[in-house]
Amino acid sequence: MAQRFAVELRAEGRVMTGDWLLASDVTFLNHGSFGSCPRPVLQRQSDLRAELEQRPISFLDYELEERLDAARTPLAKFLGARPMDVAFVPNATTGINTVLRSITLQPGDEILTTDHEYNACQNAARAVAAEAGATVVVARVPLPVESPEQVVDAITGAASPRTRIALFSHVTSATALVWPVDRIVAALALRGIETLIDGAHAPGQVLVDLGALEQLGLTYYTGNCHKWLCAPKGSGFLWVRPERQSTIKPLIVSHAANAGRHERSYFIQSADWTGTLDPTPYLCVPAALDYMGSQLPGGWLALLERNHQLAQLARQVLLQRLGTAPMAPGEMLGSMAAIELPAGMQPAPPAVAPDSPPGSSYGQDELHTVLFERDRIEVPVYLWPPVPQSGRPTLRLLRVSAQVYNSLADYERLAQALSGLVGAPA
Repeated sequence: MAQRFAVELRAEGRVMTGDWLLASDVTFLNHGSFGSCPRPVLQRQSDLRAELEQRPISFLDYELEERLDAARTPLAKFLGARPMDVAFVPNATTGINTVLRSITLQPGDEILTTDHEYNACQNAARAVAAEAGATVVVARVPLPVESPEQVVDAITGAASPRTRIALFSHVTSATALVWPVDRIVAALALRGIETLIDGAHAPGQVLVDLGALEQLGLTYYTGNCHKWLCAPKGSGFLWVRPERQSTIKPLIVSHAANAGRHERSYFIQSADWTGTLDPTPYLCVPAALDYMGSQLPGGWLALLERNHQLAQLARQVLLQRLGTAPMAPGEMLGSMAAIELPAGMQPAPPAVAPDSPPGSSYGQDELHTVLFERDRIEVPVYLWPPVPQSGRPTLRLLRVSAQVYNSLADYERLAQALSGLVGAPA
């Protein structure tokens, strides 16, 4: 299948249908930050909002629980999980905060994370640790990375008898690496360490099998539906293994706290109702799963493979034009790829890397602005690490995403735009 997709992707033109609302004058290569939601899914959301406004009491007071269950069932199936182990949350950051604020930390305990972890999640860990007198230990994962084993070794090597929980990504944000989460979970479980996976980028980009990870010892997993699943913005989930669900404390305490219901877990009840809000992003998840799964004859597996192959080809085109080396082996890519920019690339970055979060819409390198304003190409450019580290060179990374509306011609256009800035042959 991989070889067939590679041939087809080299031959196909730009894929852009009326189902995507992206601006036609922009080459959009940043689905990983804030991707587009297709028109049929947005129409489903519009229909649901109309129902809500027509019958607000019936919709919210009498029907919402059943509607949420109907939405979580296909999502759980897609994730390889049991429906009642999956709670809806607005985003993965909410899921991370919920878990970290639910665990009991003592002075001297450690939260283990990595220097590739998303800034918002690192901030959550720091805040929780500071309140408890605990410490955040940051494992340094090499970049470039030679193999998945290096990631496992870096994380397990930073663990100690004081490690209470380990927080790490399934797919990293700024560096766009797919990590061997099964091996990491298994290795830490053997040492009695709970694991919290930040799966913000994973569902819809790589296969997620929570049932298999649970068997290996996974404790918590949170992810987004509004990224690679292409559901409306504000839809995510939190999975917790059954024996830990009673310990989860919701960030917002609402009616479930004294509802007195025993047929439904407090974990699910507290997530289902946090106060009045628009629940339609959650309710549109089945429509997003169906739409994206219908884009290729082979369904979701074919879509994942197609986007993975396109990301591989995109990286190949850009590395050849820029003359730099790959950041990781191809097996560690999903539907994104981070490419090191060569020294001397103009416009030059600031002398000191700004203290800004990777993978965010602010703190961007000036090259991002040049490519957008001059060439109408939307692609993120970061300094890595975002804050200088002793003994580690600062790299300048460009990260491309590959979604069904992209084609190889998009990355060839980016390579052409970059060539004049690096002095590479056209």
